[in-house]
Amino acid sequence: MGQENNDRSGQLVLILLVTAAACLALYMLPDELFGLSIKKMDMLSDLRVGSEDEDEDSNLSRADSVLLRGDSTGLSAADRERLAYRDSMYRAIMAQLRGDTLKAVVEDFSVGHIGLRRFFAALNGISTLGRPVRVAFLGDSFIEGDILTADFRERMQARFGGRGVGFVPVSSQVAQFRPTVRLRSKGWTTRSILSDRKPKYLLSCLLFDAANDAPTIAFETTDYMPHLKSVGTLKFLYTSNRATDLRWICNEGRDTFTARLPETDGVGQYVAKGSFTEGKLAFTHAQGLQALGIALEDDRGVVVDNFALRGNSGLPLENLDIARCQALQGIRPYDLIVIQYGLNVAVERTKDYGFYRDRMVAIIKHIRTCFPGADVLLLGVSDRSKVVGGERHTMSAVKNLRRAQREAALEAGVAFWDVYEAMGGEDGMVDYVKRNWAAKDYTHLSFQGGRELANALYDAIILEKTLYDNLEKTQR
Repeated sequence: MGQENNDRSGQLVLILLVTAAACLALYMLPDELFGLSIKKMDMLSDLRVGSEDEDEDSNLSRADSVLLRGDSTGLSAADRERLAYRDSMYRAIMAQLRGDTLKAVVEDFSVGHIGLRRFFAALNGISTLGRPVRVAFLGDSFIEGDILTADFRERMQARFGGRGVGFVPVSSQVAQFRPTVRLRSKGWTTRSILSDRKPKYLLSCLLFDAANDAPTIAFETTDYMPHLKSVGTLKFLYTSNRATDLRWICNEGRDTFTARLPETDGVGQYVAKGSFTEGKLAFTHAQGLQALGIALEDDRGVVVDNFALRGNSGLPLENLDIARCQALQGIRPYDLIVIQYGLNVAVERTKDYGFYRDRMVAIIKHIRTCFPGADVLLLGVSDRSKVVGGERHTMSAVKNLRRAQREAALEAGVAFWDVYEAMGGEDGMVDYVKRNWAAKDYTHLSFQGGRELANALYDAIILEKTLYDNLEKTQR
């Protein structure tokens, strides 16, 4: 009898082990097999504790404590008390101003929450500034073709004035489907920071060498947005020149400008003023000419430049040439630089993005050196989906990278805006695709989706500006 009970116990244990092994095997199956989606079995799914994202208030509190400890060393007790008071007022005013509909706010991780002070000061003094307030978006294919930036630019120009698309590179992979400007160029060789690190790059991360003696650039404005059709200034930006002659034919030949471009190894700019909707730049004796692009804009209001480069992770920005960038800042001052990257960094199964955080902190510091008059706003990675258990869900890598990007903003002491949260958080991209706001690669935005995020970013920045202005009033 005892032997029989032992046999049954052994059989039961064996059955349990085989069952557990089978369940484990089912869990380890790939997402797809022979082209068929497979739904995984996870017996511990109800018990598994996911990594919860830190909420906004805890991030702000941690930012205050870390930054005040790190950056206020050597300050007097009165100054530390003033900073602490400003921090507490920041939270109080934010709680009062923030509405229920705003999903993502600007998180300012600077000491005293002055990360966008210069940008807001420029906007407040725009009528007497004597130049346009300039915003540069550095990004990847998420914003290429002027996705997001076109609508953000329109909102800013509608409120603060200004016209034109801003900077346009000599050539682009997306020129044929960019709706905010039409541009054609001939006789140029492209250099990209992604494939050739030797040249001295600026914000666009692209340089264009004259491939023959007579290259050309032709442009035409569009009415895609109300403030794009006509501009008051045309600008040609270049970085090297020996003895190039320029003939600029505009408005169907009614206006013609000719000039000998000054010799330079730094950054040069040729400016024509009037009222323009189209034109052609014809160069002669162009040996040694290296160009950046043209700018179509007004000399007042707001200018928003899109510096998107497909395939850029953001890390190559550490190779931007300091001297040339500072020279560009001298002739084309930027007040805000928005950094948007992540699509080319998030890789499934990568959990630790500490390496990216550390390099991004160094890159932010490098950009501040290159453009000492500009504030920096770091954008978190957007949501991105993959097939999990036969269904589309947010990639875990997105959450890990997003956390690292926020930590980079915190450590660098700059402002941060959470694109993932603005899209709705978990599975936000799935909802965007359903609404036709994103492509069915579950990665890239459509122009409609770009409009949604542009409006959210604009609202967040205007809220932050209102908060900053109120905060300044309390300390006068």
